[in-house]
Amino acid sequence: MYTPGSDELADMTTTREGVFARIALGFTRWAERWFPDAYAFVALTVILVSLAALANGAPPQAIAKAFGEGFWSLITFTMQIAFVTIGGYVLASSQPVAKLIERLAAIPANGRSAVAFVAFATMAASLLNAIFSLIFGGLLVRALARRTDLAMDYRAGGGAAYLGLGATWALGISSSAAQLHSNPASMPKPLLQIGGVIPFTETIFLWQSMLLCAVLIAISTLVAWLSAPARANAVTAERLGVDLRDEAPALPPRQRPSEWLEYSPLITILIVGLSLGWLWQEFSSKNALDAISGLNTYNFLFLAVGLLLHWRPRSFLNAVSKAVPATGGVLIQFPLYGAVTMIMTKAAGFGGHTVSDQLAAAFVSLSTTDSFPVVMGVYSAVLGFLLPSGGGKWLLEAPYVMQAAVDLHVHLGWAIQVYNAAEALPNLLNPFWMLPLVGILGLKARDIVGFNFLQFIVHVPVVLFLLWYLARTLTFLPPVLVGS
Repeated sequence: MYTPGSDELADMTTTREGVFARIALGFTRWAERWFPDAYAFVALTVILVSLAALANGAPPQAIAKAFGEGFWSLITFTMQIAFVTIGGYVLASSQPVAKLIERLAAIPANGRSAVAFVAFATMAASLLNAIFSLIFGGLLVRALARRTDLAMDYRAGGGAAYLGLGATWALGISSSAAQLHSNPASMPKPLLQIGGVIPFTETIFLWQSMLLCAVLIAISTLVAWLSAPARANAVTAERLGVDLRDEAPALPPRQRPSEWLEYSPLITILIVGLSLGWLWQEFSSKNALDAISGLNTYNFLFLAVGLLLHWRPRSFLNAVSKAVPATGGVLIQFPLYGAVTMIMTKAAGFGGHTVSDQLAAAFVSLSTTDSFPVVMGVYSAVLGFLLPSGGGKWLLEAPYVMQAAVDLHVHLGWAIQVYNAAEALPNLLNPFWMLPLVGILGLKARDIVGFNFLQFIVHVPVVLFLLWYLARTLTFLPPVLVGS
């Protein structure tokens, strides 16, 4: 049977979906051709910030010192975020979760409702773990695509599976920015001295934040349903030539006696038992929200559950091996973000002022307490097109953004949530974060971005309005400074 090529499918999508998809597909084709790797962006940022510090009067030796000290300042946080990725992948790729996905795939009654179901399920999953939502969403779309009675548009399903990371993940407990500010041991000292410790109760668990998240889930699910092509126009996985064989095959039998321990659940039982003992002490000695807000506790819980669900050490290790490549960007880019933060906050120039001081002053001059959420939201969204890294980009913005929030008496927890909500907007279009998902789906970013572009058009005014309006219900609380 004839299978159209990707360019032909792009043309077909353009005809079917109208002007929004035409613009989005054109943007994505341009991005795939001209966007360099995200590492190049952060490396360029280091250079630009260094030049800005020089122009601000900072001595070259001070800049070099700040670069070296900053590079190693985030090792703890870098490893913690890498384990967020590993834990999410390990859990999503276990056999019990695969079986759960098959059961969930039996729920939708038609292709359009299947796309909306994927959107809702993926956004709900993203509130626990961003990477888990990508893997879970991709596997759910594949399971739904195996149902020939649905005739689900595979590309629309892929776009819906991306909504967790494109819309809501940063409003959940894996938010890098919220996690960073609730963990003083992981924060760079300059940030700790500006905004202090900000617990989850003042960020993701604010009622304003939860309302914003609920509105985004409802609107995104509705848009996913409305934009999904009807059965007659649906481009199915079979039509795209996608191989839909099981992504979580059963573990093959062991071949050598030396593999006995790798296949024995005894090790799993003992390690999980020790893990549960430690977790019990953590949760019994602290408030549950304080306990789960610790990245070590959060990662420990995901790894322990993932190990238990894989049951045999060899299956767990196979999943870890598949997850590790996805951490490469975090491991090399986050140290550079730490270097940028240190240069901005420590390399002082004219009058003892740093680049961070100058940017904070500019924010204060351009904003008022009332307009700060919109100004910051637009700025963070625009910067997100160039620096597609939720936690890393916050390390770049946080020094001057949080200082401006303090100066303008903006609720500091809401300043973080403004970043979280606005930073997700460019994710809907930027191919960088789509890579793990499209790899699972066997598609290209341009195959799904047309649907996400429509979401982007709807999200921008809704997010900016809610960030501004809900900020009016909050009052400024002085930061709880540590180590000053």
